[in-house]
Amino acid sequence: MAPPSSVASEAIAHAKSRLGTPYVYGAEGPRAFDCSGLVQWAYRKAGVSLSRTTYTQYREGNAVSTSDLRPGDLVFFYYGPRHVGMYLGGQQMIHAPKAGGHVEIVRMSGHYDRNFAGARRIA
Repeated sequence: MAPPSSVASEAIAHAKSRLGTPYVYGAEGPRAFDCSGLVQWAYRKAGVSLSRTTYTQYREGNAVSTSDLRPGDLVFFYYGPRHVGMYLGGQQMIHAPKAGGHVEIVRMSGHYDRNFAGARRIA
């Protein structure tokens, strides 16, 4: 696996700094996030402007296959898509999961593999 770009590494560091932050629908941080708000906030802190929703983020950057994922790639789930996280490597991602949840790191195997909708490389 190729290493992440410096921008992707910085976005990952910003996202990780928010571990444990509560999920709130429509929240853009830094005290609460929804899934696309976390991704947008982390990349903005790294100097890259992304759109606000999962649906529009899915059209940004370049498409990436699962076999070519690199840390920092955006990973999307549930057709629409309706959820986004940031790939960390080792089949892990960071995301803001759902109401009642908090920003967390999870494995992408099982449930997320079965509901994978695509991936995009931003930087």
